[in-house]
Amino acid sequence: MTDPARHLDPAPAPPGERERLAAVRRYRILDTPPDGTFDIIASLAARSCGTPMAGVTVVDGDRIWFKAAHGLPGVSQIARDPGLCASAILHDTPYVVADALDDPRTAANPLVHGEPGVRFYAAAPITTADGHRLGAVSVLDTRPREATEEQLAVLSDLAALVAQELERRLSSICTITAERTMRAGAERLVRTLQRTLLPPALPKVPGLHAAAAYHPVSRDEVGGDFYDLFPLDDGRWAFFLGDVCGKGAEAAALTSLTRYTLRAAAIYDPDPCTALGNLDTVLKGEYQSDPRFCTALVGVMAPEPDGSFSVILAGGGHPPALAVRADGTVEAVDTPGGQLIGILPDPRFAKAEVRLAPGDALLLYTDGLTEARTPDGAMLGGEGLTAHLTSTPCDGADNLLANIHKLLTELGAGVSDDTALLALSVPRRPATSGQEPPR
Repeated sequence: MTDPARHLDPAPAPPGERERLAAVRRYRILDTPPDGTFDIIASLAARSCGTPMAGVTVVDGDRIWFKAAHGLPGVSQIARDPGLCASAILHDTPYVVADALDDPRTAANPLVHGEPGVRFYAAAPITTADGHRLGAVSVLDTRPREATEEQLAVLSDLAALVAQELERRLSSICTITAERTMRAGAERLVRTLQRTLLPPALPKVPGLHAAAAYHPVSRDEVGGDFYDLFPLDDGRWAFFLGDVCGKGAEAAALTSLTRYTLRAAAIYDPDPCTALGNLDTVLKGEYQSDPRFCTALVGVMAPEPDGSFSVILAGGGHPPALAVRADGTVEAVDTPGGQLIGILPDPRFAKAEVRLAPGDALLLYTDGLTEARTPDGAMLGGEGLTAHLTSTPCDGADNLLANIHKLLTELGAGVSDDTALLALSVPRRPATSGQEPPR
């Protein structure tokens, strides 16, 4: 697509345009290379709305720049003509044009009466934490149509993901710049970078207790373990934990792409196997010449009327989760046959279902735990971990992680790889009057 001949008056500037443009430059996103994270967001926008075209755009002073363009080959920027993207940032809610030829806001736009002949446009603004609308996640079609409330909600969720990703990247950039200037504090730099790859805090889930921990082996090297827990629109909750190949800056980039792809995929389709399949596709597209892989467990849980939680768990080459029951028994929640993500031609991903009753907990971990060596030189393994948890019962997610931390401390030098942990527990029911609390 070429930039059409200019003949429109410039799009009206939103209030506080000078401050908005300062925010655009603050994020240092303009004219950066293509990025798999934003490409998958544009792809998910098009698929969720059933449109042939979609984009992640940033509105500059005199142009609209595409960070990602789906179904728009060769597009990198267009003029800031009113009616479409330039007008979307004037609104703090989704902006919809059902038929661009009949809509006075858009009828004169070159993209409407010229190539590609846009007839339908919908966008959700990318809004920063301090209220500046940088651009939009938008979908376009060459035929008039309507947008459903669900489709607009998905666009808003994807725009929020873009804003979160920009914030995290800005945090990393600022940290790296400051530390390079000081030429010191390498240990602090690594810890800060590691924190940008993990959620700063887990959300509170009604009726459930969640806890997570990360145990690095080295204080001067970024690892590739990751985890997350977040709500879905229908009252369910999604979570995942995994491990990417390698260490250092390359592993950090892969971890960031993996984590945000899984979050975006879950918004589009919360089926855990589908989320793993989307991640596999993204990794193969992003690392075609230098394949990279990861392992992961992805789960979706839903509260039940009796206070329990039903969990659907899918695995791709990752150690099984452990269900720690209220009576102290430990069961492996195996996803047999789940294969590595990002490197096999046609990988299989397997699902399992488990119910967490009051007093039960679910433990997810990376292989740094089970590959640790005991004092006699033997690998701890899944059986050793199960035996340890069975012999030292604990109540609740925090106690479960404290138990694992104690184990890692006792193993000491036998721990040779980073370990990430995620524990989800259902509180025990309060004891009725005159009864001893359950043990």
